[in-house]
This record gives sequence, structure tokens and C-alpha cells, in this order.
Amino acid sequence: MTQDRPIEVVPHPEAVAILLSQHTGAICKPLVNKRDRVTVGQMIGKADAFISAPVHSPVAGIVKDIALQSHAVLGRELAVIIETDPQADTAILPACDHFKASFDESAWSAEQICDAVRNAGIVGMGGAGFPTPVKIEPNPKMPRDTLIINACECEPYITCDYRVMLEWTHQVIAGIKLARRVLGCKRVIIGIEDNKPRAAEVLREVIGPAGEIEVVIVKTKYPQGSERQLIRSLLGRTVPTGGIPPMIGLCVLNVQTCAAIAEGVVLQRPLTHRVVTIAGRAIAKPGNYYVPIGMAVGDLVQHCGGLTDPAARVILGGPMMGMAIADLSTPITKTSGALTFLTRQEVTEAKFQQRQTACIRCGRCLTVCPEHLNPTRIAHAVKAAKMDIAQDYYLTACIDCGCCSYVCPAKIELTGYIKTGKVLLARQKKTIPS
Repeated sequence: MTQDRPIEVVPHPEAVAILLSQHTGAICKPLVNKRDRVTVGQMIGKADAFISAPVHSPVAGIVKDIALQSHAVLGRELAVIIETDPQADTAILPACDHFKASFDESAWSAEQICDAVRNAGIVGMGGAGFPTPVKIEPNPKMPRDTLIINACECEPYITCDYRVMLEWTHQVIAGIKLARRVLGCKRVIIGIEDNKPRAAEVLREVIGPAGEIEVVIVKTKYPQGSERQLIRSLLGRTVPTGGIPPMIGLCVLNVQTCAAIAEGVVLQRPLTHRVVTIAGRAIAKPGNYYVPIGMAVGDLVQHCGGLTDPAARVILGGPMMGMAIADLSTPITKTSGALTFLTRQEVTEAKFQQRQTACIRCGRCLTVCPEHLNPTRIAHAVKAAKMDIAQDYYLTACIDCGCCSYVCPAKIELTGYIKTGKVLLARQKKTIPS
């Protein structure tokens, strides 16, 4: 639906709402007050914690309020709401023209790169939102020998990274080289699915015959885009349950994250915009859009020509791992790679509307789970508020791929229960507000 749609720049809306929590780790505290004037790229929120990322304004304007705003995961969270000033605002365009094949990463030291990435507020843009400086900073206790670039988009509808690889190729490669310089990795692999031959060809042309970066084709199979599954496919290594890739000498970065690293280091431009795929039969103009972070979903819908059919479901993300939202004022965040608009017919065809029945102990959820978990045990434990039992069955090891819900003949929303369990557990541990 959108793979052949070039990236289109979205004009700045009349107002944006910059959530203070759009990353893994500590929630930012506002650095501005109501009625303050802000400029494009100004830092407006920051936390002192090691695992966190500052947030910046994508527009020039005046702070209208600092108030609770809809959040796809947390329900509601504080946001800095900024009214755009058309006279002071400056259009932000993609920076791909600033990068050429002759890019030399040695012009920056590892310390300069880390500082720039930290100040730019860059996080994993594939969905997890883990702060990138924490990933790439040298750590003598966990040295990384291989850098893996996750170029897989295994979920239906999503093509934003594919278009970035085609249109921002030099910028992506520049970001990879900068990350490699910090990590000191001997090997760099771009893992890309076999349904993207054009992107693989373009990447290989830019990399050249020297072969300093490998482009490895992997099978198109859901959920290949999960870093744990991609690591197994590329290297045959397994990340320990509850562990992270650096524990086995690896660092995994998303394609758009690499592009953001290049912008942050070379142009000192903070992460204020990202490419978002708008797809589904219920939207008039599906495509890939360069969107200011903080723009409301409803404003984006208007820019895309509105809805052609009453949308039965609006999903922030893809149809497998995305979160259904009910409030179109929900703002785009750093991790919002897609918006999917499903018609009632599509939802019915997908059998989402069928009545839930009792678990029949068929074991299909165990068979398809890529992490070899027991989803039905975890879901029943969460349903009964037995969080200790849910943890015993490795609740936090679930990657939320949705395979178990998809195959369940009883139509039990297993992934939904597991996601709820994670939120409840985080509230118990006070890592997120209750």
C-alpha cells in the first residue's frame, strides 16, 4: 500500500504536545513554564537519570500549557503543549542532502559523538525507545564486537524504514559509521528481509566493494524484526532470557535511529521529526510522512485527506504489535513508526470481532511463541492478579509480538493481558507512575 510512496514533508500544525515520557527510563521534567516562548529544537524536558532522553520542541511558539495528554501505553502523561507561531517558526526538512558517499566519521571523536547523541535525545526508533547513548557508549564490562543494523519491517503495512533506506541512504550509512566509531566493533551487519531487494541493492551500491559493512539477507518471517530473533537469524547467538544484546557482545540499532545519529552529530539537530507510515483502507492518502513529534493523530488524519470509511480501529503502530487508541488527540512520539486505520470489514475479516470463549488447552500459543513461553499461563496469572506467578512464567521476556493472540481458537487476547501485566508490574516496582 505504501512501499512506493516517497517521503512527504508534513507542515507544522497549529499546536503540538510533546510528551515528557516517550522513551524507556526516567520521565523528563519540564524545563519551560506556561507562556514561555520556545524556538525550534529547544530542549524543553530533561531527566538527570542515566537511562533517559531529553525532549525538544519541533516548532517555534509559545507554551500554552503543561498538562496531562493521552499516552498510548501509560494512558495519560504530562506533556508540554506548544502553540506554533507562524511568524517565528521555521520549516524543518529532511537532512539527507547534507550527506555524501565521501563522509568521514574520523572527524569526530567517540566522546563528541556520544555527547551529541545524548543532547539530541535520540532513542531507539523501532518501537522500544531505549536511549541510544546508553547503547553505544563504551563499556569495558560489556565490549561489543558486532554492530547489527535492524532493517527488517516484518509487520504488515509498515514501510517507513524501507523508504528511509531508499531515500536517505548516505545519511543512514553515515550514522552507522559514527556508531561503529564509538563502539569499536570489528564487524557491522545490516540485516534486511528478502522482500526488500531494492533497498539491499541501494545499500550495497553506497557501501561499495570494500565490504566494510555487510548486507545480509534474511527470510521474510514474522517477527524477524525483533532484535532477539534477528540476532538468532544472523549470528546463531541467543540473548539470555531477561538479558540484553551487549551481554553477548552485540549492539542493535534501527535504521531511522542511525539516520538520527547522523543528524545529531553532524548537524547538531535534535530528534524533533520522524518518518511515519500512514496506512489502511480507512485513510484517504496512505503514504510515508515526515512528521513533527508531538503532532496529534487527528491533525495528521486531516493532512492525509481524512477518513474514507469510518475507522473501526486506529492503531498506533502495526496491526500485530501496535496499540489501539480511542483519542485522536494522542500525539506522535519518537517511537511512532506507523498509524494503521482499519475498516470494520478488515477487522471482521481478521476475526477480531468474534466472541471470546474459554481456553481449550490446545497449546497453539506455545507452538508459535518465538520466545518459547507459555502465554496462556501468563495471561491467566495476570487476569487473576497473581503477578508473582506471571513473573515465574517469564512475563517480562514476552516481546509482545501478538502471535499467540493471532492463532488462539478461543479468541483470547493473550498479548493484551500480558501487556497489562507488564504495566501492573512496573507500577508495583514504581518504575512508572500509578
